[in-house]
Amino acid sequence: MYNEWSLDCFYKGIDDPALTSDMEKLEVAVKTYKSVVPTLSYDDTVKSLREIIDLKETITVLVRRLMGYFSLRRSTNSADTEVSVPQTKIQMLMASTARENVMFEKYVGGIEDIDAVISQDEVLKEYKFYFNEIKESVSHNMSDDAEDVFARMSMSGGAAWGNLTSYLTSTLEVEYNGEKTTLSAIRALAESDDADVRKSAYEAELASYAKVKDAIAFSLNSIKAQVNTEAELRGYENPLAVTLAQSRMKKETLDAMFEAMREYMPKFREYLKHKAALLGHKNGLPWYDIFAPMGKAGSKTFTAPEAHAYLVEHFASFAPDLAEMVDEAFKNDWIDFYSRPGKSGGAFCSNLPFFKQSRILTNFSGSFGSVVTLAHELGHAYHGMMIQDHRPLNTGYTMPVAETASNFNELIIVNDAIAKSSGEEKVSLIESQIQDCTQIIVDIYSRFLFEDEVIRRRKNTFMFAKDLEDIMIGAQKEAFGDALDPEYMHPYMWCCKSHYYRAGLSYYNFPYAFGGLFSRGLYAKFLEEGEAFLPKYRALLKATTVENVEDVALIAGIDLTNPEFWRKSLQVIADKIDEFIAETSK
Repeated sequence: MYNEWSLDCFYKGIDDPALTSDMEKLEVAVKTYKSVVPTLSYDDTVKSLREIIDLKETITVLVRRLMGYFSLRRSTNSADTEVSVPQTKIQMLMASTARENVMFEKYVGGIEDIDAVISQDEVLKEYKFYFNEIKESVSHNMSDDAEDVFARMSMSGGAAWGNLTSYLTSTLEVEYNGEKTTLSAIRALAESDDADVRKSAYEAELASYAKVKDAIAFSLNSIKAQVNTEAELRGYENPLAVTLAQSRMKKETLDAMFEAMREYMPKFREYLKHKAALLGHKNGLPWYDIFAPMGKAGSKTFTAPEAHAYLVEHFASFAPDLAEMVDEAFKNDWIDFYSRPGKSGGAFCSNLPFFKQSRILTNFSGSFGSVVTLAHELGHAYHGMMIQDHRPLNTGYTMPVAETASNFNELIIVNDAIAKSSGEEKVSLIESQIQDCTQIIVDIYSRFLFEDEVIRRRKNTFMFAKDLEDIMIGAQKEAFGDALDPEYMHPYMWCCKSHYYRAGLSYYNFPYAFGGLFSRGLYAKFLEEGEAFLPKYRALLKATTVENVEDVALIAGIDLTNPEFWRKSLQVIADKIDEFIAETSK
């Protein structure tokens, strides 16, 4: 308890007979699926659909259980060789179903009145959104054979390059003060109270990328080449259009959000320049001081048990079911707490709806920020709890809404802490909140600009590490303006952010801005409506897997295509910036 997570709900180990049994069951289910799909006919459409859905549900649960186990093991030990063989075997097995998947989707696309058909079966009725989504997307399928080849080649293409980058960054040794440390550990020093430590850690971090930047540059180029190729083959205008379709989100919503964000960039630059002045910088804020703590934070640090008690107490005042879930997460070893060699940096939550649980990885340091990170990831777990009673094929929510509950949890914790603080501690908490918002608005915008430019250039050219450094600096200058010291920026942000290295998931940046601003709009609703808001909130989270983004927001009375909604959320942050500047200008 309070150390490493338990994966015993999956399997007791790689030699567990249950794992072997599930591998065998998966092979049988896939073989049956591949034999049944070609025989589908419209003579008895209800029977045909139900047979395939039953098989797909079985396959989905088995794959998520097996691959979830392998992935979670590797996230805490990148050198875990035991899982490599079975993991690759499943990847190849599932890649072999690509042809049949397209055949099934084309079959669904050929059903004239899908709603009338599925209304005849209780299970099929629950998949109304699923079937209609297939009918809308079937025009972007390649031929059966092309899908099969593409899926198989992707295993040694984009997926392999992504695995390489993960391995390189998780095992990278950073030389610092005569010793060797990890990339995640050195980056964590950006929040140090000591200015010399922040600067020296920044310099050590940047120097370390020389060991891996060329290999990572090849990874990024290869992945984005595949992304461009797939978008073209599927008939999309560009990879952004693919991402929006995957996100169940309209371009009008993204445009409205970016329009409002660009309008408020000067306010964030005002904050950054004011912070630079407070720290004695005259040429803008150097990158190594972006996370410099301001004011005087409370001296209290948290042990894991103290974080447990703190979070349960605070969430109980919002939603009892959230507090109960948080208590269970700590008591039943859902959380892997501490940094160690080979473990992934940062934090994440993996929902396990088939177990009605989640697993959370964090690199807990005992700071209040670490507690907030736990709150964030537990928000993902709460989101998972809201969707766990959906049928297996209805448990996937998209990128934009993925950060809703997590950011909402952060607001509960941080706003309460601010309200109960005063003086230098209050200044510290307000600035920390603004700092986080600057990351999800300004820095995220720079990352979007970078990825968009890389994808565009990759159509015609290869970009070496120096080219990528220049593109990243250009994106940071466009987003941050004159608020950063041009001598101390971060040209290697493309090396340390894993989000760029997923061939099937591009632009994993703007969803953070979406989640941060959407959650603030929801939090404002909660403050207005009190307990009456909670049923809407739970219904909204549950709907994220079976509705598009815009319809999900309408449950709370929000029009996402209207820039005014985004402006209101941004104004809340702008007011905090004004408060911070006023408090530190006395």
